[in-house]
Amino acid sequence: MHELELINVNKTFKEKTAVQNINLTLQNGVYGLLGENGAGKTTLMRIICGILEPTQGRILCDGREIEQMGGEYRSLLGYLPQDFGYYEDFSAYRFLNYMAALKAIPQDYARERIDELLNIVDLMEVKNKKLKTFSGGMLRRVGIAQALLNDPEILILDEPTSGLDPKERVRFRNIISSLGKNRIIILSTHIVSDVEYIADRIMIMKNGEMIRTKTAAEMLKEVNGCVWKCLVTEKEADILNEKYIISNLKNHGDRVELRIVSKEKPVSDAKCTEAGLEDVYLYCVQS
Repeated sequence: MHELELINVNKTFKEKTAVQNINLTLQNGVYGLLGENGAGKTTLMRIICGILEPTQGRILCDGREIEQMGGEYRSLLGYLPQDFGYYEDFSAYRFLNYMAALKAIPQDYARERIDELLNIVDLMEVKNKKLKTFSGGMLRRVGIAQALLNDPEILILDEPTSGLDPKERVRFRNIISSLGKNRIIILSTHIVSDVEYIADRIMIMKNGEMIRTKTAAEMLKEVNGCVWKCLVTEKEADILNEKYIISNLKNHGDRVELRIVSKEKPVSDAKCTEAGLEDVYLYCVQS
C-alpha cells in the first residue's frame, strides 16, 4: 500500500493563485474531488502527477519527494487528463499498443492487458476501427483504458465521465469501485453523482482551496436539518431564489416546488427533508 502526502502545496500562475495551502494524506481508496470549473482541480491533479511543479510545498510518496523518485514514481501512475491526445488515424488497438510501448510495458503482457481492457470498456468489437470514427464517449473509454494499461497503483482521473451516456457512466463507476480496494484513485468531476456512491472520501475545492475532506456520511451530517421542500408561486420562487440556495426546482402547474438548502426555515409551510450529497456540495461552494 502506498501513501501520498501533500504538504502546504501552492501553485501560482503570474498573479493568479490556482492552488493554495493544500494539505492531504491519501491512502488506498477512491477520493472524489468536486469543484466548479476553475476551482483548481486540474492544476492540483497535474501537480500530483508531476506534470506541474508546485510554487511552494512538497509531495511525498511513501515519505520520498516525488521529483527525486523520477521514473519509479511515474511507473506507479495512471493518468487520464481532461483532454487526452491521440492519433486519429490509429485504431483503438494500435493506439493502446503504442501507449503501452511508451510506458515500457513488455509486449507479451501488453497484448493480454489491451484485450482485457478493451473488454472492460466494451470496445473489443471496434478495436480495429480508426479513432477518428469514434464518438466522444468511445474516445473517453479509450482514454480510461490507456490510464489502466500499467495496472497503476495511483490512478488520477480528470473528468473521466465527460461524454459518457448514463449506461456508460454506471459501467465506469463499477470499474472504479472495484479498483479502489488496492490503490489510490483520485477522480475529479463537477458531477456529484459520479462519486456519490463510490468515493470513500469526498474532497471539495473552491477558489483553489480544499474546503472539505470528509466521508459522504460526515458531509451529510453537516447539512442535517438544513434541506427543505416547499410549494410556492412563481413570484415567490423568484424571491426565494435570490435569498437561498436552490438545489432543485420543479414546476407543478401554476406552482413551483423548491428544494432549498438553508439553516433557517425558508417559508412557514416548508417541510424538512433528507439531505443528499448534491445539497452538501451546493451548501459548501455557494455559502
